[in-house]
Amino acid sequence: MRTVNAYAAISATEPLVPVTIERRDVGAKDVLIEIRYAGVCHSDIHTVRGEWGQMTYPLTVGHEIVGVVAEVGTGVSKHAVGDRVGVGCMVNSCRECAACLAGEEQYCSNGNTGTYASVDRDGTITQGGYSTHVVVDEDFVLRVPEAIPYEAAAPLLCAGITTYSPLRHWKAGPGSRVAVVGLGGLGHMAVKLAHAMGAEVTVLSQSLKKKDDGLRLGADHYYATSDPATFTDLDSSFDLIINTVSAVIDLDAYLGLLALDGTMVNVGAPPQALPIHVFTLFGNRRSFAGSGIGGIRETQEMLDFCAEHGIASDVEVIGATQINQAYERVLASDVRYRFVIDVDTLR
Repeated sequence: MRTVNAYAAISATEPLVPVTIERRDVGAKDVLIEIRYAGVCHSDIHTVRGEWGQMTYPLTVGHEIVGVVAEVGTGVSKHAVGDRVGVGCMVNSCRECAACLAGEEQYCSNGNTGTYASVDRDGTITQGGYSTHVVVDEDFVLRVPEAIPYEAAAPLLCAGITTYSPLRHWKAGPGSRVAVVGLGGLGHMAVKLAHAMGAEVTVLSQSLKKKDDGLRLGADHYYATSDPATFTDLDSSFDLIINTVSAVIDLDAYLGLLALDGTMVNVGAPPQALPIHVFTLFGNRRSFAGSGIGGIRETQEMLDFCAEHGIASDVEVIGATQINQAYERVLASDVRYRFVIDVDTLR
């Protein structure tokens, strides 16, 4: 085992604090990564505050990880010392079920192993990327293209793939009309990706205060959902709606914006239940769906797509001592558009 510096939550109600955590020795198929940057995801906050269920503390979160390979096991063939790499939301899966065999490890029938707050193969609780190093099985390590700066690449490992996957699955592209609900960490990536895929993109945000940003990021249209006229004017307008917000919204109102055979996909994950009236779905043969992250193959595809199209996350880099302040700012929607921790401040 090796001891490394980290930041961790010691309870659901206390601030994160500096700690040391243990990483397993590098096994034959393992990669030791010296972490350079780690993104701050809203999921981190939900998790450490116990909003998605009881946690085991102390807990180090962070599943948007980029860094450099520092050591490889004797059986590793996919990565070499010095490679630019990343780790997203999972670090293992059963690899035997239908989903895993199809390259959809995120839907592993036996439950994939999350980068943090999961039971690892040795029975310990996985600890995430707010730390200086991590040891991960080579099959769950991604190659980060040179074209993407480290700090701007980190959020792609969650926010990027979380929005890329449904856009690909529901075939966003030329001739399709895509609406993105919310312009935050997930939303700004959805806009960039949908635009690069060739879709006509509309942002639906609470107000117009980010309109200039939305248009700069690639949106063709921008509407305020606080204006009731928006839901009248855009009735039956979209083939696909990606809802990125982690709050309860009036699903029936948004579903009414779907055209014939349109789909609304939820990627935001509020802790509360989302009410829906089934009769809303009957009109226009609408569908309401959810989507997780992507599999390893699709995540690599997303990274390569971003490199090809000059896409990266808009980030604000912070030091480790600013993590608790960053959490409060995330909850206040006061970030454009993703906080990323400079892990050198932990060393």
